[in-house]
Amino acid sequence: MTMPDRAVGVEPWDAEWAAEKATEALRYLARKSPECVENLRALDEHETAAHQAAMRGDRNAYLEALRCYMRAGRNEALRIRRGAA
Repeated sequence: MTMPDRAVGVEPWDAEWAAEKATEALRYLARKSPECVENLRALDEHETAAHQAAMRGDRNAYLEALRCYMRAGRNEALRIRRGAA
């Protein structure tokens, strides 16, 4: 019996950890920038980046994508607030 091919030195992806981090990012946005929930399409690029990082098993890139996701959500909320003023 052969073992499946895996990159040497790469830890298996921890889906529970990833879900926890994504939940934290969403809670942050809901608390600090609730307006961005009205236009989640503005966050698609960063959501895709997080998904791709998860598929690669790259924790650092995943966390960076979530940071960008939160920044983009904040920026979208600010854009919405300026438009409402």
